[in-house]
Amino acid sequence: MFTGIITAVGSITTSEPTSGGVRVRVAAPDLGLADGQVGESISVNGVCLTAIVITASGFDADVSRETLRCSAGFEAGMRVNLERALRLSDRLGGHLVSGHVDGVGVVVSIEPAGDNRVFWFKAPSDVARYIAVKGSIAINGVSLTVNEVKDMQFSINIIPHTLAATNLGALTAGAGVNLEADTVARYIERLNSFGRPA
Repeated sequence: MFTGIITAVGSITTSEPTSGGVRVRVAAPDLGLADGQVGESISVNGVCLTAIVITASGFDADVSRETLRCSAGFEAGMRVNLERALRLSDRLGGHLVSGHVDGVGVVVSIEPAGDNRVFWFKAPSDVARYIAVKGSIAINGVSLTVNEVKDMQFSINIIPHTLAATNLGALTAGAGVNLEADTVARYIERLNSFGRPA
């Protein structure tokens, strides 16, 4: 589990095909991996990956075909948001993020709002049903609050700190982003599918 509070921005230095997908090398000198362990989970642009090699300057991870199918951002040269897994003693500054991306959304527009920026995103229909006003959503692994919802589109107001501390500040219209809806919404849908108890 993760919090959606990004602790470093790194980059994909290599992305090599494997029989099961791709193997990526992530440069992450600011992630604090001195105590890192092979096998630990690291969120890369919101996707939970298992580190198979760890060095002081980064790590390697395998990305499966299924993960490639439902997410974006694993090409060499891409800047990626990074977060190590949540410890039980950590503060939960964002919301509980599993690292299981629901799908890829698209940046529709970006407008200035003082020092902030208002982003409009379009979500796939099977993800949009989980997005609610004032609800939480993870975009490229960043915990954010939804401002408005219109059909399959939704807006987020992003403050200067988040723009500077993540890769969201470099987004442009048409860019793809990884979306993870709040887990609570999926549980509510599942409970409702059984109807009211007798």
